[in-house]
Amino acid sequence: MTKINLHDVVALTEDTKAQRFPYGEALLLPAGLVGTVVEKYNQGEAFEVEFAEKNGEAYALITIEAEKLFLLRFEPAELAFAS
Repeated sequence: MTKINLHDVVALTEDTKAQRFPYGEALLLPAGLVGTVVEKYNQGEAFEVEFAEKNGEAYALITIEAEKLFLLRFEPAELAFAS
């Protein structure tokens, strides 16, 4: 499993129920929605993820298990070649 760190950009792997921040309205965050990791719990078993509008205003903040997140990359990973 890929290690997720603070400030990483992640996407949800499944639809997830949440409450609109700060109003408390029910939301359904769809699989594939992108957020930013703002806290790490239990050595990376779960994370607090913030979801924000394009202007940077947060609309949801959830705690979610690592296996329900997909780490997004903005640079190529090191390539391994068989010898």
